[in-house]
Amino acid sequence: MSMTEAIGRIQSIESMLQQLSQGVRPQTATTGTTDSSAGTASSTDAASFAQALSSAVGGTTTPDVSQLASSSGLDGAAALSGLTGLSGTAGTGALSGAGTGAVTGDAVVADAKKYVGVPYVWGGTNPSVGMDCSGFVQRVFKDLGVDLPRVVSDQMRQGTPVASLAQAKPGDLLVSFGGEHISIYLGNGKAIDAPVPGQTIQIRDAWEQQSNLTAIRRIVPAGGS
Repeated sequence: MSMTEAIGRIQSIESMLQQLSQGVRPQTATTGTTDSSAGTASSTDAASFAQALSSAVGGTTTPDVSQLASSSGLDGAAALSGLTGLSGTAGTGALSGAGTGAVTGDAVVADAKKYVGVPYVWGGTNPSVGMDCSGFVQRVFKDLGVDLPRVVSDQMRQGTPVASLAQAKPGDLLVSFGGEHISIYLGNGKAIDAPVPGQTIQIRDAWEQQSNLTAIRRIVPAGGS
């Protein structure tokens, strides 16, 4: 890795941590109020989230988030019992637009791939400027006539649950760390997402593991295996 690349990655992580320290979730969005039923992540989750993202985007060091978690109020007990997780019931949010009948997971994957290279912009929903993780997911489904809510905490309640990563299919949504991040599963261990500031929408090995997944949601009929 060149010095320029290393500095860029460090700046990306620092930007994400600065947002966390200000009490803002780095990947959820900007309008409306936060759904209180989603609760707050524990300090362990905050540390794991930062470490996993750093590793996922190729960072060579692990950020120290112990002071960050305390200062940003992330040391409360997790309150995720109100969420529909990996084995919960179908979400109650209505999907509008053209509906999901004619859309499959394969169509979701194909549409998502056209945004590879679009820069990450926190709160962004416009591909000509940049998008964050939930803005990217919302845009992909909107392209296909399926309306999803704007933020991860609402997106993770849509569709139907998938019990495990082993059962995930292309087009499913992978939600991790209590709703801090969301990506689109491509199949064969690959996912696509908008990761952190300084990075672009990209295809990579799915860094989510069963231990840090909060929910897997199937919005449209499954794609290929």
